[in-house]
Amino acid sequence: MKIIHLHQEETEIIKLAVENNRQAQQQIYSRFSSKMLSVCRQYIKDIQLAEDVMITAFMKVFTNLNKFENKGSFEGWIRRIMVNECISYLRVQKKVKFVEDEIYVEESFNATDSQFSIDQIQFLIDALPDGYKMVFNLYAIEGYKHNEIAKMLGINEGTSKSQLSHARKMLQTQINILKKQDNGTE
Repeated sequence: MKIIHLHQEETEIIKLAVENNRQAQQQIYSRFSSKMLSVCRQYIKDIQLAEDVMITAFMKVFTNLNKFENKGSFEGWIRRIMVNECISYLRVQKKVKFVEDEIYVEESFNATDSQFSIDQIQFLIDALPDGYKMVFNLYAIEGYKHNEIAKMLGINEGTSKSQLSHARKMLQTQINILKKQDNGTE
């Protein structure tokens, strides 16, 4: 019985893809495209536009594959490219507006007992204004810190915190409305 280490196999596929081996590039695309489409979809409502952005980002992945240094997760490296491409797309479309709001309230966000479907939660996140949504995704889903978000988006750290606070407040309001509807009290 032959044991193949996944990391070793991934390293070999990356090496082949760097040499423009189309089969290796296809393997990378097949392995990560569904996850990366999900990442793009978090930022871009329209599935076709999200797919276009993902494909553009994969072109950047393959163009810059020789820069991947095998430090950290390959999937994480690809994910970062996807997020950056989504941010670039939204900037070009001028769909994101940040209100320079230094005042924010640090609130605890009540995680609900997951009584809502993923589609309902995604619908609520999609309904956020683009600035709120982008900061919320970067902070709550991607795990970036406010100083990192501020650098990525070209805003100050206070604005990032404020956008997150407003996003949480809007989400909590919408969740409360859904709860009342589900309980028949509204």
